[in-house]
Amino acid sequence: MEGNVLITVADVEAEAERIAAYVVRTPTVPSPGLSAFLGAPVTTKLELLQRTGSFKARGATAKLLALSEAERAAGVVAVSGGNHGIAVAEMAGALDIKATVVMPRSAPGRAVEVAEAAGASVILADTMGDAFALVDELQDSGLALVHPFGDPVVVAGQGTVGLELAEDAGELTDVLVSIGGGGLISGVATALHARRPGVRIWGVETEGARAMSEALAAGGPVPVELSSIVSTLSAPSASPLTYEHVSALVTDVLTVTDAEAVRGTLDLADHAKVWAEPAAGCLLPAARQVLERVGDGAKLGLVVCGGNATTADVTAWAERFGLR
Repeated sequence: MEGNVLITVADVEAEAERIAAYVVRTPTVPSPGLSAFLGAPVTTKLELLQRTGSFKARGATAKLLALSEAERAAGVVAVSGGNHGIAVAEMAGALDIKATVVMPRSAPGRAVEVAEAAGASVILADTMGDAFALVDELQDSGLALVHPFGDPVVVAGQGTVGLELAEDAGELTDVLVSIGGGGLISGVATALHARRPGVRIWGVETEGARAMSEALAAGGPVPVELSSIVSTLSAPSASPLTYEHVSALVTDVLTVTDAEAVRGTLDLADHAKVWAEPAAGCLLPAARQVLERVGDGAKLGLVVCGGNATTADVTAWAERFGLR
């Protein structure tokens, strides 16, 4: 898995075996409530029930287990808008590896608290761009980088979500996956194209965090201005690795507003009976876009990627957008 060569389903299968003892095989279940709400059969992959509250535990564990003894001894560093930091902190703690996590000040307060409680050193930077720059410095000082999406081992770890979905779901025509830096959708698309040929994969971004949309328009990763409240989707750019996967394997990347993402979070609570974060809430307005484009006969799969938003967070966003 060198350079920006696409990972294979064999890579994903190898990581599935490696991380199985450390992560949860999360439920894949039909959602009668969402099916009625959207007017098409919906199957949900409930990755918000994963250890650490999001899919990020998979890729973090895969990378941590792949480190050499010297790298483990030196410790690791990660940059995160929230969920990756939580995952690296908790899984490094479980494996007795010292972790430093750099987050922007916009990261959810709960993410900082959880990462520190797991034993990680947390450093706050003014912006996500500053956070990535600081991580480069820390990596130069000898810490091993656990990149949130630019590492083939991490991408293959995230792809285990798609492997389980392929094995556990009924018939699907279209699968929707949220995009921050693109690690999850890259891995999921790899697994699904191998196991469920013909299934269309759709990415979803918020308007203020369009790293992958901008990369596709430019023909490669470019820096983007971040303004979304959805910090867990706020990557300052895609990576060459994830850009290559998405451009090769994903039907299209859809965009929704922050308000629509928060509305989707409320709708997931009301209709699916799950407490998700806006990074997953954005799937519902995007699903309506997909249904308009593909017409009758669609059978949707939604990767409900995480649930690390507090009731106070969501209530504040809902009030801000006039949703309640």
